[in-house]
Amino acid sequence: MSLKVALLAAMVGAALAFPSDPYGPPHPVYKHEPMPYNYAYAVNDHYAGTDFGHNEDSDGNIVKGSYTVQLPDGRKQTVNYVADHYNGYQAEVNYYGEAQYPHEYGPPITFKPQAYHPQPTYH
Repeated sequence: MSLKVALLAAMVGAALAFPSDPYGPPHPVYKHEPMPYNYAYAVNDHYAGTDFGHNEDSDGNIVKGSYTVQLPDGRKQTVNYVADHYNGYQAEVNYYGEAQYPHEYGPPITFKPQAYHPQPTYH
């Protein structure tokens, strides 16, 4: 009988040692106010043949922007978009120019790497 009482006391003690909710209270969720922003960049490198850019404006709720890229076939692709939490991402894609496909292909254009070798300066 004393074995049963000791076993029951051990089980009650173990049950009381563990919290009733092992995961605890939920962590607080902090709601940040939407912050307006805008940015833009553009790259036009004739030497490497790259031409692209992007701009975007937001009032904190709706994002509007566009980006452009020069495609390998000679056309320029422009994407204008609007995005928000209710309508999602809506894009309008336009192409300018006509695709060019040459009949003869030459070797790919490669550029020699440029190395920087500073000369020591003596004082």
